[in-house]
This record gives sequence, structure tokens and C-alpha cells, in this order.
Amino acid sequence: MKRHLISAADLSRGDAVLILDTAEELASLADRPIKKLPTLRGRTVVNLFYEDSTRTRISFEAAAKRLSADVINFSAKGSSVAKGESLKDTALTLEAMGADAVVIRHGASGAAHRLAGWVRGSVLNAGDGTHEHPTQALLDLYTIHRQRPLNGLSVALIGELDKGRTARSLAYLLAKFERVKMFFVSPPETQMKPDILAYLEQHGVQYEQETNLDRVVGEVDVVYQTRIRPERLCDRASLKHYAIDSSVLRRMKSDAIILHPLPRTVELDKSVDDDPRALYFQQAKNGLYVRMALLTMLLERE
Repeated sequence: MKRHLISAADLSRGDAVLILDTAEELASLADRPIKKLPTLRGRTVVNLFYEDSTRTRISFEAAAKRLSADVINFSAKGSSVAKGESLKDTALTLEAMGADAVVIRHGASGAAHRLAGWVRGSVLNAGDGTHEHPTQALLDLYTIHRQRPLNGLSVALIGELDKGRTARSLAYLLAKFERVKMFFVSPPETQMKPDILAYLEQHGVQYEQETNLDRVVGEVDVVYQTRIRPERLCDRASLKHYAIDSSVLRRMKSDAIILHPLPRTVELDKSVDDDPRALYFQQAKNGLYVRMALLTMLLERE
């Protein structure tokens, strides 16, 4: 692996498989009476979050602590950022404190890339604007991997795909595997961006753009739902073409799975939670093991 994790596109298939295997090994240790490992003792991990987060921030903090690292949580609210401190000045402060890894979430696309140019430690992108969220995509991939082979997979990615950083990163990762087919299901005004489609074409990946989930839900192995804001739809009644409810469950394959990066709004009915194919809370749990694997691999590399 490289020193930083900025984009899922930067990972080779071998990198992705090694991360999944490492996460599986770490998950196997989760039931030990003593859960802490000494792997990163003496290392410092900084969680640098300029946007609100629950699952990602907590899971990175828990992952670092399980590996015996020192953890510093930095929130833009109540910090010098509120007084106008720049990202670069914050980065140089972290550098002076000897941060070995910085996990950053930022509202500006490209913020993680810029940060990587200012610090010597490893930078992990925990979501930058509408660009990417590679660690979320890796835990999504891990959740799928635990259910079925990744080669030959068919996946429907649903929602506001033009702004969906989790869907973008997952598409990059899925493209590393063989005979994968993707269906991008979104309102016409929020379709997947051309740069992702060009990447898929370059890698020989089959894909289709669709505006109605009903047309594809019965043939896919994975239904990957992302957030939909009703105010972005031209017609609120058209939400039914993209939301998952009991009627969608009836049309799905019996062995398909439902994923969602959470939090949800109106696109995923709570009645779906009781279906055994709904694995989005398992995704959140898997995030701990994947992020432990990433921190281990990046910092042990040093």
C-alpha cells in the first residue's frame, strides 16, 4: 500500500484483498477476553473532523484504541477553525505534535489530498466533500465479501449518485474484480459523474444507468442504497422509484443483501430492518475491523 489512503482508485486488487484478509483476521480476535492489541503502542492517531460524524469517527477512535495507539479527537466546532484557522495551519500544528496518522473528514473535495502534502504521517480520507469515502467503501466491500464471492457480482447503487462519495468509492473498488456489473439507479438530475463511468469503461466493467429501481432489483446480488433528499427530486412522488420498502423486498432475490452507509432519511423504510438481508448495521460493526486493518497496514509500513 501507499503511505496515504486518499482514493479507492489508488488501491490495487491485491491491496483490497489484503485489507479484507487482515480485517478478517482481526475480527477473529474480537471475542478474546482482552481485546487490546499492542500493535500501535507509542503511535498517535488524530481524528480531524470538520464535518459531523457518528459511525466513522467512533469507529476510527475505537480501532486506534484497540491497537493501543494514543488518540486525539479534533472537532472544528469549538476549535481555532471557528476563528478562521486554515487547514494548512492546523496540519502544521498536528505535524509539530508528531501525529503518525491523521484521519480527516472535510466538506471540501480534495482536502485530504492537500493535507497529505503538509504532514509526514499517513493521511486517511474519511470523506471529502462529494469526492470520495474510501474507508467506507472498504467496509462495504468487506461486508459483501463475507456473504459471497466478489467476482461475478451484480450491484445496484441507488441515490444521489452525483454527490454520493460512498458510491463513487465503492464503484472504484468493485471495478478491481472480474465480471462485475453495476446498475446506477438515480433521478436523471443526479446520475453518476462521467469520470467514474470513464474509469469503469477503461477497466472493462459493465454498467447501466437506470431511473427506476423496480427494473433491476430482481436481478442484483447487492442493493446499495444511499441517502436521498426529497427536496432534490423534481417530483416528490418519484421517491418511490428509489426507496426500499416491503414491496421492494418482495421483488429482491432471496439471497441478495441490502447495504446503506447510514444515516438514512426517507429512502430506507424502518420496516426493512427486520429482514435478514438487511446488513447495514453489520456494516457499521465491520467498520471497526476494516479500520483496524488500515491503521495496522499503514503504520506498520512506516
